[in-house]
Amino acid sequence: MNICGVNIEETFAEAFKMWGCRLIITAANERWALNAARAATGFGTSIIGCGCEAGIGKRVSPETTPDGRPGIEVLFFTTSKKFIEPLLLARIGQCIMTSPTSACFNGLVSEKTVDVGGKLRYFGDGFQSSKLIGNKRFWRIPVMDGEFLIEESFGMQKAIGGGNFLVLAKTQSAALEACEAAVSVMKDVPDIIMPFPGGIVRSGSKTSSIYKTMNASTNTAYCPTLRQQVDSDLPDNVNSVMEIVIDGLTEQAISLAMYQGIKAACRPGVVSISAGNYGGSLGQFHFHLQQIMDREGRCA
Repeated sequence: MNICGVNIEETFAEAFKMWGCRLIITAANERWALNAARAATGFGTSIIGCGCEAGIGKRVSPETTPDGRPGIEVLFFTTSKKFIEPLLLARIGQCIMTSPTSACFNGLVSEKTVDVGGKLRYFGDGFQSSKLIGNKRFWRIPVMDGEFLIEESFGMQKAIGGGNFLVLAKTQSAALEACEAAVSVMKDVPDIIMPFPGGIVRSGSKTSSIYKTMNASTNTAYCPTLRQQVDSDLPDNVNSVMEIVIDGLTEQAISLAMYQGIKAACRPGVVSISAGNYGGSLGQFHFHLQQIMDREGRCA
């Protein structure tokens, strides 16, 4: 398959089961909601070393937030549902409750929930109070700038991590420009995040290493500087590879994001689009590039 002169390889992105949750952070203005969101999702690029994968989603208008203030959506993903509660307690308690004027609400309707506000309330030292609105309980925790309002329970659901595609380009600048174009359109797709810095990762990994203490190492087959030393998967005219990783609440959301991102990345200087997989041994979800791009598969 060829799109705008770029070869779409006949391969698939291998993704795996995760658990996800969505929070709505509000504040006196969008700037402070975004400050809290950035802090809460920091150090959340890869499950390999961060314990979770996290990212900022869409802006939420005051008309649709629980307290009528500007909001920011954030998503968190972990490999087990047992990690959700300690993750949220730490990130909300240390990064959102500490941020001026902030409040935090559940953004995911689910039968499976974890108690977060009901435990963070103890920071109030006995002066916390609660209010039941419909079937939802909220806690008001006194803090030095007023009160921190937080919902008691947060939903979680089965999710998917590790959707991805690789941009193989003639130069580093061409790879970066293509990935930036892809991220720009993908960020508007609901229910997904791209957890790496700016949505792009240059240090893709494989699930093996010559060192016993490492469970992952650099993806040698796609490192241009190792072309003459390893079994390389790079054409001669490819000198830079960058990857976009996508986590999502549904398969459909990841597929849509990959379609839009790959289409945007097919531009001058890009030789081909590939994907990271391990022959199906790592993950249960396979996102086949050519099947995804068959939705249109041609230049606009």
